Amino acid sequence: MKLDIFCPNRPISLWIKFSGSFRVIVCSCNIISDKEIEQAVLDLLAEDAYRLIVPVQVYHTMQQRGKCCSCFPGVIDIIVRVTEAFHRENDVAEPEIVSLIDNLKSEHEQCETVRMLARMRLKKHRAA
Repeated sequence: MKLDIFCPNRPISLWIKFSGSFRVIVCSCNIISDKEIEQAVLDLLAEDAYRLIVPVQVYHTMQQRGKCCSCFPGVIDIIVRVTEAFHRENDVAEPEIVSLIDNLKSEHEQCETVRMLARMRLKKHRAA
């Protein structure tokens, strides 16, 4: 079993060639691909289609733990994309899909804002 790891014009994402197909490594700490995360999200949605899925639940489903957690924003993007596709495939009314996706995106934006403010406070504290 040979794995070729390289970065095709993308400095952030790692691509792994396995059995002739490429997969994006989202979490380099646990070596988790985008397909594994997508499957975990689909498993969670199969249990309850309207649950709010967060990265911790996805990792728990895969029996993993977030180590540095720098991959969580990417995991959230995958959760939003897969959730939207899941509901479109299951003939959910368009206003319900938009509402759910908007809620997920606003929650993600709030988390990113809090993270940015914490970094700024830390920089000020270190500078002082």
